[in-house]
Amino acid sequence: MRDQARYDYTPVTEREYDLPNDANVAVWIAPNVEYFKIDVPSTAIYPDAAEFQPDVLNHGWRDYGARVGIWRLLDVLDAHDVTPTVSLNAEVCDHQPAVVEGLVEAGAEFMCHGQSNSQLHVGMEYEEERALIEAARDRIAEATGTEPRGWLAPALAESYNTPDILAELGFEYICDWCNDDQPYEFDVADGDLLSVPYSLELNDFEAFLEFGYTPAQFGQMIKDEFDVLYEEGQEPGNGKVLCLALHPFISGQPFRRKYLDDVLEYITGHDDVWLTTGGEIADHYIEHYR
Repeated sequence: MRDQARYDYTPVTEREYDLPNDANVAVWIAPNVEYFKIDVPSTAIYPDAAEFQPDVLNHGWRDYGARVGIWRLLDVLDAHDVTPTVSLNAEVCDHQPAVVEGLVEAGAEFMCHGQSNSQLHVGMEYEEERALIEAARDRIAEATGTEPRGWLAPALAESYNTPDILAELGFEYICDWCNDDQPYEFDVADGDLLSVPYSLELNDFEAFLEFGYTPAQFGQMIKDEFDVLYEEGQEPGNGKVLCLALHPFISGQPFRRKYLDDVLEYITGHDDVWLTTGGEIADHYIEHYR
């Protein structure tokens, strides 16, 4: 048995955390741009077919994101002047280079999302995982022109060594631990690592595939969460972070577009909102609170 020893318990009531320009809430959008192998069971709209060889049904549904969905997402984000922080599988750079070129052209920020979503890190030995993360980081840096500073594990699945490896390789923040509305310091063997709030519930994967929400319900849920965090953030020292996690093969479907557009119009229609990126959230914390 291993106790959780990666971070100290600190209740939100005992912290001071303010956002730039006295904003109430920081909002960042994190599209997950992923590569899936056709012969490895993975994210499925029809789980009964996930073990098929080849799994044409689910693979085709996922592949829609790279062929169509990502471009629709970028159009919506651009319409609201949103700079996305893209969690990118390194293998996208090799198999779907036009997607990476489009993201670079859109001015996206990048964080490393491992090699592919067909390869998880659970149970990996230290040296194997270190080599994999380093190679993924370097491939993304080569393809995008910027070295990713943040990390989101495929399926948010880590080994016990993942945070130590990330800090050793120079990553500045991690998004796997969805347990707070504010950034906090992570304990690593050497160096520094910050946890930046990500979301499991404001996440189109869980919303549509796990919980069965309609697009309208998901849109209302995002607005409701924004309203609560916006209200809480009016209290000095109680700034909050909202992350919206999207997948091009899910939110890039045509029948969901207008709801995402509506949500972003609602959020950007408020004052005292910091529309930002994962890296900017990390920078602000490092400069003012580390």
